[in-house]
Amino acid sequence: MRKALLFSAAVSLLALASPARAVDCNGHVLNHDEKRLLGGSENLCQSYAGKVVLVVNTASRCGYTPQFEGIEKLYKTYKDEGLVVLGFPSDQFRQEEATDESIAKFCSSNYGVSFPMYSKTKVDGADANPFYKQLKASTGEAPAWNFNKYLISRDGKVLAHYASDVTPSNPELLKAIKTELAKPAPAGARTASAE
Repeated sequence: MRKALLFSAAVSLLALASPARAVDCNGHVLNHDEKRLLGGSENLCQSYAGKVVLVVNTASRCGYTPQFEGIEKLYKTYKDEGLVVLGFPSDQFRQEEATDESIAKFCSSNYGVSFPMYSKTKVDGADANPFYKQLKASTGEAPAWNFNKYLISRDGKVLAHYASDVTPSNPELLKAIKTELAKPAPAGARTASAE
């Protein structure tokens, strides 16, 4: 009896120590390692596969910067249903803070941003972030300005590109997000927030 209990406890501990899921990230659109805004890095696929993902290139000094408020509201409203927003600051259009630290401070103090933000990056051109090159290849659209959005389905398909003037409360964008959230997560994918 005691051996059975010890074995059961050991199996339980192994289950807790094991990753919540085994995701095959080969060829997955999210299979990119990215540096978080304030340090550390993660593989987007390992962290967010199975979620509905909205990718946004951001800037702190742009006419569209107030969209941070709506994006944060969108994230908080739907994160428990499986939405994650990934913010990629870019100075490609010369409207971003100089350092990751100043970007983080701006986003936190002005908009209370709690969705994942990544290190400042380029979003178009030959030296663009590889993730953005893949988003462009999937949609035929590169960000023409700050606050472009890409919607990725739970199964890792890039569904749509939205221009800067498409706000987080845009009915078309909201409908697309809700449609994807209504679909079940792929087998083995996380459903709780990964942050």
